[in-house]
Amino acid sequence: VQLQASGGGLVQPGGSLRLSCAASGSIFNIHLMGWYRQAPGKQRELVATLSMGGTTDYADSVKDRFTISRDNPKNTVYLQMNQLKPEDTAVYYCVAGMMTPTYWGQGTQVTVSS
Repeated sequence: VQLQASGGGLVQPGGSLRLSCAASGSIFNIHLMGWYRQAPGKQRELVATLSMGGTTDYADSVKDRFTISRDNPKNTVYLQMNQLKPEDTAVYYCVAGMMTPTYWGQGTQVTVSS
């Protein structure tokens, strides 16, 4: 399985970005897709995941600001990020798997700064 993420960049505090991640290859084993992130000097952490059946899981720090969605026919997952804060600055990784993240994308940088 290959995961290709896009949509990162530099944005001012309070701004928005949308990340996209397309899965290809042996995708029949994919049930779960989502996003993790890693900020400088910190451990990698879950941002949001979405199952094929529609079950979501969000980090407390992004609830009510970020929305994960999925286009199953296109094998693509999206992360709409609103009201961005400097503490959201991190490398964001697309993930996919059956029940837990097994496959990881290459990461896309999100920087929130004025």
